[in-house]
Amino acid sequence: QVQLVESGGGLVQPGGSLRLSCAASGITFSVYAMTWYRQAPGKERELVAAITSAGGSTNYADSVKGRFTISRDNAKNTVYLQMNSLKPEDTDVYYCNAHHDYVPRLNYWGQGTQVTVSS
Repeated sequence: QVQLVESGGGLVQPGGSLRLSCAASGITFSVYAMTWYRQAPGKERELVAAITSAGGSTNYADSVKGRFTISRDNAKNTVYLQMNSLKPEDTDVYYCNAHHDYVPRLNYWGQGTQVTVSS
């Protein structure tokens, strides 16, 4: 059974930091590219940051470049999202996604973790 479990969300003041984690089980983690998305109620899901299966390449939404950093530890089957200089507009539910490098139908989602940036 495949599971992606996000953690690390919460309430933080503007300018603060949070580190999200997504622990994967039931998959061969090292052949999955990992992506963080976020979604607010009534809005489309937005790509925040992505990292290739080996961790050699990353991609970020323009709105988070220079503030967020995605990384992964294949030995721990975990992907991280370090979020610094948080802004109220970063408030969303953040989702972890795993998609197989070679088999498109192998695509999995976590349950999401709420991030709220407010004073």
